[in-house]
Amino acid sequence: MCPPGNRHRGSPSKSSPGTPPEAPASGPCELCGRHERLTRHHLIPRKQHRRRRIRRRFTRAEREGRLLQVCRPCHDHIHRQFDEQTLAERLNTREALLAEPAIRRFVDWIAERPPGFQPRR
Repeated sequence: MCPPGNRHRGSPSKSSPGTPPEAPASGPCELCGRHERLTRHHLIPRKQHRRRRIRRRFTRAEREGRLLQVCRPCHDHIHRQFDEQTLAERLNTREALLAEPAIRRFVDWIAERPPGFQPRR
């Protein structure tokens, strides 16, 4: 047991059991291909996991394991364009996302920009 006041001091934070591992610090974005700091995009948004329709359609492993490693601009653009229900029901694969014209146009555009470029909101 830790002495009072020293609780968890200096120890790295660990993810809870069943939580997917952290995203790599940097690498190629799975949508645009730019080498950037990456974020985890849940193809089936976590808030949708408890919905009956989603639980019937996807196994727990599918719900928790459908992830993309994407740069922040791509991640932000996805969530600006679509609500979580649409992402969970229709756009739950990389291919489905890239088939959407709004995503495809953005990905093609941002892929030509240098690493570190942040579009205006």
